[in-house]
Amino acid sequence: MNQTVTVPLRERSYPIHIGQQLFHLVPEALQQASIRGTIGVITDTNVAELYLPRLLTSLEGAGFTCVSHILPAGEESKRLARIEEICGCFLEGRLDRASAIVALGGGVVGDIAGFAAACFMRGIPFIQVPTTIVAQVDSSVGGKTAVNHPAGKNTIGCFHQPRSVIIDMTVLNTLPPRELRAGCAEIIKHGVILDADLFAYMEREAEKILACDLKALEYPVARSCEIKSAIVAEDEQEHGIRALLNFGHTFGHAIETVSRYALFLHGEAVALGMCAAAELGYLLGISDEAFARRLRNCCTAYGLPVVWPDLPVAEALQAMKKDKKARAGTLKFIVPRDFGQVDQRTDITEDMAGRALEALLRPNK
Repeated sequence: MNQTVTVPLRERSYPIHIGQQLFHLVPEALQQASIRGTIGVITDTNVAELYLPRLLTSLEGAGFTCVSHILPAGEESKRLARIEEICGCFLEGRLDRASAIVALGGGVVGDIAGFAAACFMRGIPFIQVPTTIVAQVDSSVGGKTAVNHPAGKNTIGCFHQPRSVIIDMTVLNTLPPRELRAGCAEIIKHGVILDADLFAYMEREAEKILACDLKALEYPVARSCEIKSAIVAEDEQEHGIRALLNFGHTFGHAIETVSRYALFLHGEAVALGMCAAAELGYLLGISDEAFARRLRNCCTAYGLPVVWPDLPVAEALQAMKKDKKARAGTLKFIVPRDFGQVDQRTDITEDMAGRALEALLRPNK
């Protein structure tokens, strides 16, 4: 069943359309935004083969001229040099301030496309068409755009809200199983921070979700969009409650950095980060081992990593100090109390953070 969730940001509010066979909504969204110029489509080598022709047919059938830029698939494409390449391609294709960008792909494509849209001609509109679970439930919503720096993930970027997010669930039928599992980490995260019932659903329906049962996936995708939309509406630029969405990410981003973005998918690093955060809660005495065990078991059910025996703890601690979430040199950690209950803490010592990371070195208790 098709449904729409609205991100309420006053004059910049936008819809998230969720359903099946929704590619026809892309030209409609551009027309509703009064876009008349050439459309720049950004995708990657994996998605282009599967869905770019369908999208271009839809856009060109509605009278739009399109210029496509295809990125190499993978996190390594998230670097500043790619932004220069994209802008060069679009200048050659005669995009201008009346144009717009469509992001067709996962989180990497969405982040790069959003950042390019924010920079090109000092800012043009863009639309998100996410093709992975992690992009559908997290990165396509909220306006965070960025590329990586060798010293830290997402350290070069800005906030630039899309005009629309169009989630066609049928694209998940071609999603590699590993990508599906990694995306589920973000849904599990939403359950931990704000919705214990969502977490319980993920535990209960793991078999159907891992079989890519679209009916079983509709609820967690839509519910995650609702959760993120409500948080973004209250705290668009992460000065308060939006930081809750970083549960597992402070540790997870450090893990991605020290693994050179080559060993783990983003959701896999977040799963490890959530396990480290659960250990931190245990060390602080605000959550118990039963909580940590249940979280680990859920992650394990989805084939997500919960240990990394080769984790370079000291290097990860140094990477965390350069995290973009640090303010005045102080990191904010999201620490769980129970399912649906987390705290924001700025009093975590380096020693305690190190002990939480060290828990990832060994088999679970």
